[in-house]
Amino acid sequence: MKQNIKLDNRLIKLYAIHPEPPVPSQNPKSTARDAEILLVGQKTKADQMPTIVAGDLNDVAWSYTSELFLKISGLLDPRRGRGLFSSFHAKHWYARWPLDHVFCSGHFRLQKMKRMGSIGSDHFPILLQLHLAKTDDDSDELEVTEEEKELSNEKIEYGTD
Repeated sequence: MKQNIKLDNRLIKLYAIHPEPPVPSQNPKSTARDAEILLVGQKTKADQMPTIVAGDLNDVAWSYTSELFLKISGLLDPRRGRGLFSSFHAKHWYARWPLDHVFCSGHFRLQKMKRMGSIGSDHFPILLQLHLAKTDDDSDELEVTEEEKELSNEKIEYGTD
């Protein structure tokens, strides 16, 4: 879902996504999930406006797809250098991963980030407090190579057939 939100007379683009997880018995490959994530990444890069992408991506923060998404989109991961913020599985203390993500453009500054307590879901909620700055800071943006751009296009084409 894509939505424009007006904040302090500025438009912000919000993408709330929840791609289908790869499940061995139903959806054995992550192709469609990867394509959806990367397609949103391409759209956010093209917009060049304050953008937030949030959701259960059914993908860990350190995966190749998550890294490629950051490079293709130009968005930032506020967790970097601050911890994992493992949000899944809330009911199993011995096995938890960061599957829920919030990425933002350099227009935002992080004020606060915290994993909240259980609310009865199999995911923990993540509290993220962002400040919309006057200027864009892309100094932490990851570099993307031409090969990575081509790979992203191939994954999108193959995954959306």
